Amino acid sequence: MKALLDTHCLIWWLTDHPSLSQRASHTISLTSNRLYVSAASAWEIAIKVRAGKLNVPEYLLTDFSGTLEQEGFDSLSMTISHAVHAGELPGEHQDPFDRMLIAQAHIESMTIIGKDKIFDHYGIDRIW
Repeated sequence: MKALLDTHCLIWWLTDHPSLSQRASHTISLTSNRLYVSAASAWEIAIKVRAGKLNVPEYLLTDFSGTLEQEGFDSLSMTISHAVHAGELPGEHQDPFDRMLIAQAHIESMTIIGKDKIFDHYGIDRIW
């Protein structure tokens, strides 16, 4: 299975946070799954840390790519196709990071691992 980690799930996985569901944790731990982290998640984390809305381990900001590699996650770049699709998505959901993850999951045929039920409104398989 190809799956895209929501930003919170990435942070919860890296920090062994109890908010990560058992099902999500099990899915992430299976080496047979190919897991991706969007560049949008790096962008979201950096913005929220700078704004004082999020606290993450320092290594995540200083070596994001190395952290993904160490965990066996693949990075997923944002493309023009992703951006256009994110902008064209229907609905009132205005979070640009979620909209990008939704667009990427659609275009790349991925499941999203995430808690937010908003993903369900966009026809994406979600694991939680």
